[in-house]
Amino acid sequence: MKPLNNVKLSMLDLVAVREGNTVAHALQVAVRTAQQAEKLGFTRYWLAEHHNMPGIASSATAVLIGHIAGATQKIRVGSGGIMLPNHAPLVVAEAFGTLAELYPGRIDLGLGRAPGTDGPTMRALRRDRVETEEDFPRDVQELQRLLGDEQDGARIIAMPGAGTNVPIWLLGSSLFSAQLAAHLGLPYAFASHFAPRMLHQALAIYRQMFKPSAALAKPYAIVGVPVIAAPTDEEAQYLASSTYQRVLGILTGNRSRLMPPVENFWEQLDARAQAAIADFLAVGAIGGIQTVRQSLQKLADETQADEFMIVSDVYDADLRLRSLEITAQAMQLT
Repeated sequence: MKPLNNVKLSMLDLVAVREGNTVAHALQVAVRTAQQAEKLGFTRYWLAEHHNMPGIASSATAVLIGHIAGATQKIRVGSGGIMLPNHAPLVVAEAFGTLAELYPGRIDLGLGRAPGTDGPTMRALRRDRVETEEDFPRDVQELQRLLGDEQDGARIIAMPGAGTNVPIWLLGSSLFSAQLAAHLGLPYAFASHFAPRMLHQALAIYRQMFKPSAALAKPYAIVGVPVIAAPTDEEAQYLASSTYQRVLGILTGNRSRLMPPVENFWEQLDARAQAAIADFLAVGAIGGIQTVRQSLQKLADETQADEFMIVSDVYDADLRLRSLEITAQAMQLT
């Protein structure tokens, strides 16, 4: 067994806009949540880049990272992730180099190779740039160069950025990024909070193929986990109905703001919808402290994860903070 208190705990926030509330409210909730995560001993607070999605307010990811870092003291704050095909590496290096100078030793740069949006929005983001996912390895290495020590004779320098050596993470939900992270000797996070199917295969490939680098001596793997914790299993299942509604919206292409919980929502779904949601949340931990602890212990044993990155879509902001506290207790952080 892998002791749970040997697994670091972090959080991924999509900055959900709640039904009946505003974007400003969502941003305030994100700050409060990050402060709570820091208080509870979380290692990292990740913010995700998404565009043109109702109910998600984290599109200007670098701006939001700076805001969260400014409202906290020591927790690491980073991108989970920046969708690199949407951006020129130099722009990313300058943004994260600036953040690193403002908040030394606290900024992480997680990178993904998906667009994080739909086709028309992707084209609006990229303008006339022709960029594909196949360019991702080259762009990652360009970012490493731009954020590394300044090289003599370099014609293009990230300023700020050069010499900051902002830690780069690769994020993915398939085997591609696992192989690339292993090849480049970078830390790796698997998005099992929404795509758990290839989790174990990706981790095995990453660890087997890993080549030590200047950035990392041995593999370091984060596993994404949907978590909703409450005093009882019954209340947690009730609160989780907000997540079930969100997942159903993703699966049916009917995205919306984060909805309030609904009594007996699960029982109202047909078997096909239940199976689809259960598959989406296969590694989730939903329940009271003992249920959450057992679920997380099982996942730690199966994956040998170095870190859990939790996602907690609870409609009531105060109950979300409580969910984090119970999760930290389950992980024996507090």
